[in-house]
Amino acid sequence: MAERFIRTFTDDLDGKPIDPGFEHRVTFSYQGADYQIDLRPKNADKLDAAFAPFIQSAQKLGNAKKSGATQAPTKTSVASRSPEQFQAIRDWANSNGYEVSSRGRIKREIIEAFDTAH
Repeated sequence: MAERFIRTFTDDLDGKPIDPGFEHRVTFSYQGADYQIDLRPKNADKLDAAFAPFIQSAQKLGNAKKSGATQAPTKTSVASRSPEQFQAIRDWANSNGYEVSSRGRIKREIIEAFDTAH
C-alpha cells in the first residue's frame, strides 16, 4: 500500500491556492514586531508596491537576520551624530560627573546616559 501526501499552500491574504514553486514567504518587521506571510506572486507584488515609497524614504539599518527579523532602531545611532552632537554629549558628560576626553571615542554608557537624559 502506498501513501501519497499532497502539500498545498494558500495565500494568507485572500485564501486562494498558490501554485507549487511560486509561493512567496515574506518576512518583515514593523514597530518592533516581526511578521511572516505567504503570498501568491500577485499579492507579493502588491505588498512590494505598497512598501516601495516607504522603503525609498527610509534609512536602512542593516541586513535582516537569517530569520528575517530586524533589530528595532535605537534613539539615534552613533554613526548618524554630527560633530556638534558629540560635543554636546561631551559637555553634558563633563558637567554630570562623567570623565570623557575632549577627543576620541565616547563610551557607549555615556552616550546612552545622555540619550536617556534628553
